[in-house]
Order: sequence, then structure tokens, then C-alpha cells
Amino acid sequence: MGKHRKARERGARERGAGVRGPGQRAAGNRAAGPGRAQQIGIASAIGALAGAALTAQRGRAVVTAGVLAGAAGLGAAEAVARATQRPGEIPALWSRIVMSGALAAPLGWAADRVGGVGGMGPVPVATAAGAAAGALGLRPQKVALGPAVGVTVGLGLARLRRAGRRRARRRATGPPATGAELAGRVPGAVAAAAAVVGYRAVSALLFRDPQLSLLAERVKPPSVPFVVPLASQGRYVGTGYVRSLAEVLGGTYTPDVEDIGIVADLDELAGPSFDPAGTDPLVREFYEHTTRFALDIVPEWRLWVRPGYLLYRTLLARPLGQANVPMSQREAQRGVRSRIDTITGGRPVPGTPRLAGDGAPAAGEAVTVRGWIRSAADTGEPIYVGIYTTYRHQGRGYVSVGFPLPQASFTATLLPRGRPDRGLVLDSRSELDQPGHYLTYIDAQTGELTTAAVRGFAERLDVYVEAGQVRAEHAFWVFGFPFLVLHYRMHRKPPRDGGR
Repeated sequence: MGKHRKARERGARERGAGVRGPGQRAAGNRAAGPGRAQQIGIASAIGALAGAALTAQRGRAVVTAGVLAGAAGLGAAEAVARATQRPGEIPALWSRIVMSGALAAPLGWAADRVGGVGGMGPVPVATAAGAAAGALGLRPQKVALGPAVGVTVGLGLARLRRAGRRRARRRATGPPATGAELAGRVPGAVAAAAAVVGYRAVSALLFRDPQLSLLAERVKPPSVPFVVPLASQGRYVGTGYVRSLAEVLGGTYTPDVEDIGIVADLDELAGPSFDPAGTDPLVREFYEHTTRFALDIVPEWRLWVRPGYLLYRTLLARPLGQANVPMSQREAQRGVRSRIDTITGGRPVPGTPRLAGDGAPAAGEAVTVRGWIRSAADTGEPIYVGIYTTYRHQGRGYVSVGFPLPQASFTATLLPRGRPDRGLVLDSRSELDQPGHYLTYIDAQTGELTTAAVRGFAERLDVYVEAGQVRAEHAFWVFGFPFLVLHYRMHRKPPRDGGR
């Protein structure tokens, strides 16, 4: 939790400074005021809908009271959570749990309607709600926990249902029972809300290490040097991203540069854990002259992740034109086309002097942006579109790779280390405060960044020389579970080869 405390403190100071300048206080207040009022209004509307769902079986007067109570209760909870929210933090856990339950209630009511007059019963509704909440947690342990908590909650509510029926039978000779008491029913809205609230509470107790945490909110790029602040201006990234970025920056776009690397100079990465002088010359050449090499990729997926990746690829990767890794070795055998597009000159990216470097296509010009684009050799379908940068912090060099997304960026910041065989390791796992993975929203108007650390994701790239050829093993983990290894083979291109 303390790894990125300095980044949060910098973000808090910067936001504080932003409302203290002349003429800025009123603008800041106007921006915050309507935003908070809107948040409370949305919460009140969700609370009203939840109140209606929870009281749907009890008559019009009770439903009206439920709507009013739900709106007032959830609106008040949102107001308290936002008022006590600290800079750089998300709202308090208790408020998020309450909101989750409120969102689940209408879905449980809908399940009752689908189930007919008798409803579906608390066990299936609670189990489904718990399973859905667990699936949203993504972590495999949470995926398993969700339905388990849902079943437990459902069975408990079923006991209440049977007790209600017994009470109704005892009252059969007395005053007539009404509503849910007569039927002995537990409404689906109650079952769904209880299952989700129960799951969130148990999950919070068992999993105390957050896998996604807010680091900075509405800050300038220098406050988060480990982020590459370049987004896609449209909904599709694709192999033409650098060209479109050059239009935004007003720079000179050069496609498929003949002799350039993903880094200008490997010496930029020097530090206590890595001495570039001890690196194999072939490894250095690959990084400084990447386009001299052609690539082959062989993916090795774990079986458990394949269904989820297939869904991700269909719904996200291909429509975005980004992070579209081959699914099988057979698919990878179609070949990979690798090229580096550059931007020289133009307006610099705010707060990113580290993007500049030598190795420009034209003498005397500095490369502002270098994008390594990998695509399928036969179809041209994008595999990866990454903006490669280096920077130094406290005597160490780092590699930061930004993967543009619509109005956002996913950045992998990696710490270099040497290998005994004179190879190179780039690792996102470290006790230092820079390496890691970061998801950043980029405000299109102000260029301000809101950044979250994705702690549940990790990667390690081992680059080495074997039998006179450059090899690489790129391993990935999610929530501590290994799920993918990409095996790379780099072949030197023939002279004057303009293909791959």
C-alpha cells in the first residue's frame, strides 16, 4: 500500500496548488460543486429504484415509502462518502458495498418476475448474484468465492422463508396474513442485495490487498513519471496510431523507419541493478536497432485463461485494435510484421522530455515518439501498438511502454536487471515505487491524468542470446497466477530487406 504514497502526495499537493492561484479558486469550486451534486443525485436515483424493488410485494403505500427512504438513505450515504473522501482516494469501502447492494436489488426483482408467480426462490437468485459479483472481481479466488457466499446467503434466506410459512399456517385461523408473510416468500430483490453485500463484506475481510488502487487524480504528467500519457483520439487504435498522433502533435511522421531501436541508447537504463557494459552485443543491438530483426512469436496460454481471453479478444482487443495476442501456435505461424514509426519535431508531449532521444531519421532531429507496431503478417491485424520510452529516477533507468486506449493509456513500467548470461531482464515486480502497471484516464481538454495502479497484473521479460540468436521469454501473471508466456525468436533481416 505504501509503494506509491509519494505519487499520491504529489498529486494531492498539485491539486491543492491548482485551486490556490489567482482566479483559480472559483473555477475549481464550480467544477467540484456540480460534480458532487450530480453524484449524489445519481445515488439517490439508484436508492429510489432499490427501495421500490425491495418493497415491491408490500403494496403501493409501502413501495412509496421504500422509494423515499431508498433515495434519502443512499443519497445521504453518497454525500457522507464524498465529503470524507481524501484526495487521491476512491470513496470509502462501506459506501461502495452499500451501492453494490442497491444496484443488485432491481436485478433480483427482475429475476422474480422471470420466475413467475412463485418467483425463482432465494437460493438460485442469491447464487447468481454472488457469482456475478465474484466474476466482476476478476481474481480467481473471488470468482470462486462469489457463488459460495451466494449459496450460503440463499440457504439462510430459505430458512427464513420456511419459518415465514410456518407463521402463516399458525395464523390461518386468526387475522388474515398479507403480502410476503402469507406466501412465506423472500423477495428476489432481498436475496440479490443480501448476497452481493455479503460477498463484498467477506471479500473485503479475506482480500485486504487491493488489486486496483487510485494513485493520482487530475494531475499533470510530471507528477506520475511512470505513466506514458498518450491516448487514442478515436475508438480504434490500430497500426495507424502514430500517424494520427503526429497530426495531433504537429510533428513529422515517418513510417517503418529502416534502422532504429525501441530505445535510443541502452546506457539510458544504467543503474544499481543493471550495467549496460556487461550486456551481450546482440542484445544491445536488438534494443538499439530493433528494425534490423524480424520476429516470430509462439504463445503458451494456460488452459484456465483461454475462455476468458477468447471473450476479451472478441469484445475488446479486436474492436480496439490493441493487445490482440495470437490465441494459438497455429495462428502465430502466419508470421509477425514488426516496424517502428516515429514522430520528429512538433509540439512535445506535456511533461515527457524522456520521449526525446537520438537515432532520428534525419540528422539533427530528435525523435519525439517511437512506436513499435506488431501486426499479423498476412492480414495486417494489429497485435501490439506500443509507445516505447525510457526515463531516469533517483539514479536508475526505467523502460515505460504505453499502450494507447481511447482517451486512456495502459502503461507498463519495467525495471532493468542483468542476467548471468549477459542478457537483460525487464520486470514490473519490485519494491521500488516506479515499476508496475498503470491505467490512466487522460482529460482531452486539460491533459490532466487520473491514474490507478493495476497491482494484480505483473510481467517479466527475459532477453538473452542462444546459439547466436536473440531469444526472449515474456511471462505474465494475473493476481499471482501465471497465465501466458510469449516465446520470441529474433532473426536478423537480410540486407536491404524492406519486408518484415
